[in-house]
This record gives sequence, structure tokens and C-alpha cells, in this order.
Amino acid sequence: MYICNMKIKTIIIKDVILVDTAISTDNGDLIFSHIHEGIKNGYVVHLDFAGIIIMTTAFLNASIGQLYSVYNSDQLNEHLKLINVATDDKILFKKVIERAKQYFENKKDFDHSADNII
Repeated sequence: MYICNMKIKTIIIKDVILVDTAISTDNGDLIFSHIHEGIKNGYVVHLDFAGIIIMTTAFLNASIGQLYSVYNSDQLNEHLKLINVATDDKILFKKVIERAKQYFENKKDFDHSADNII
């Protein structure tokens, strides 16, 4: 039997962004950097939302959605674990993840469509 000894890195969002509201894309980018660094260095990243009272899709797009530009779903399922997510916020995660997957799978088509509209 093989037992995996993966290293774990816990990121407590409130401790990183220093507020209890996860709403800005700047804070989302900061969290993305921490997650990306952890995964890149072989860690399983535990992203802890304890104490976060408000969260927006803008924050989640920057922190979680952006990961799909670097990693595929299997890699993220293996290396990223979400902890202490409020039940109401799980819907936001699902929307952000689905949009990110669609966007990064078809980025060229999305960009082309956006250029044509503009």
C-alpha cells in the first residue's frame, strides 16, 4: 500500500488580506499568488475561509478562477482544498469555477467574440 506524504500549506484568507470581507480583485490576486506559489512548490493548499463574512465573485474570479489559466481541474482537485466555506457561498464557487473552466478552455474564442463586440 502506498501512502502519500503530501506537504500541506494552509492559507487563512482573513490573515492574509487583513479584513473579514473578501470583495476586491486586488485581495483576490494576492490570494491567487499564495495559492499558485504553494501548488508550484508541491504543497496541497488548504484555503481557509474562516471569519470571512462577505465574499464576491470579483474576489473569487481573481483568487480561484484565475487558477484555471495555469492548472487543469484534476490538478486543482488534487492540490487545492477549500475549508470553512459558508453554505451560501458554495453557489458562488460553483458559478466562478464553471465560468473559469469555460473561459480558459475557449479563451481564444471568448477573446475573439469580445473584440468583435468592441
